[in-house]
Amino acid sequence: MKTPVLRYLLLIALCGAVLFFLFRDHIPFGRDNSDFAVPASSVITGIDLVQGDRKVTLRKTENDWTLNKSGDVRKAQVLTLVKILKEIKIKSPVSGDVFDNEVVKKKADAVRVVVYHNHRPLKSFFVYHTSSNNFGNIMKMKVNSKPYIVYVPGYEDNIGSFFSADELYWMPYIVFRTVPSQIRSVAFENHIEPSASFVIERSGSGPYFHLQGILHGVDSVRVWRYVSYFTAVSFESRPDTLSAGFIRGIEQAEPAYTITLSKTDGKTEILRIWERMKDGKNGEKDTDRVWAEKNDVSGIFVMRYFDLDPILKKRSWFTGG
Repeated sequence: MKTPVLRYLLLIALCGAVLFFLFRDHIPFGRDNSDFAVPASSVITGIDLVQGDRKVTLRKTENDWTLNKSGDVRKAQVLTLVKILKEIKIKSPVSGDVFDNEVVKKKADAVRVVVYHNHRPLKSFFVYHTSSNNFGNIMKMKVNSKPYIVYVPGYEDNIGSFFSADELYWMPYIVFRTVPSQIRSVAFENHIEPSASFVIERSGSGPYFHLQGILHGVDSVRVWRYVSYFTAVSFESRPDTLSAGFIRGIEQAEPAYTITLSKTDGKTEILRIWERMKDGKNGEKDTDRVWAEKNDVSGIFVMRYFDLDPILKKRSWFTGG
């Protein structure tokens, strides 16, 4: 009696093993189907984000991270992505109907994510950006795998935005990073109040600056302080929902301010600033933020007055006004 029973048990076990290997990619919450997180003990040294013909390559060097092999990158953003990659968990499975409505019908291109330690792939999966959930994503391990909404416990915001193959998203939000020794002149044009405009120039080849056209009554300490503010000026964000027509409307309008920074190496940086409405063109004026554009930075971006105020001075400020 024992022999037939043993044979039946072995046959059942064998069938179970065959079924597992055949259908493991379609078993909800099965390892090969849903193991998105990189092991916490792993050291991530590279991340590829690919969407269509766009590709972002993030690589860790000895002391920092680089964007597409040589460019500077927003390090804090990369470190947040590394944290997400190690802590993501499944929030819920996604039904076929939801995936079809949110991804297939909207023709949403997936972002393929590949995570490396040195040159060895640690993990790869696909991210579909969506507005159907607070976490901004639907993810699959493979194209034919079951889809899931993935999140980071304790982090209730959109983590889908971190999986971006847009190079601009990863570039540092830098407006000016110029020390006084690199500055030849600063021209500030106030288009709202032209009489408040001014030009600061380097005095000869020395380390001093003067306010053009004023010989007396200028506070030299304020002049030097103003020039030093260009050491660190950043912008807040890049809008990703503006239409081409809206952007053209901004660029074709006269700016409120124009700042032209001429450097000792012959390069010129020009920042144009426009006032911003809270709700489109006819809304209330935004007293916290402005639109801005710079000749060596791609596209329109948003700046806070908090970051701009140090370099938005009137001519009278230098004479104690």
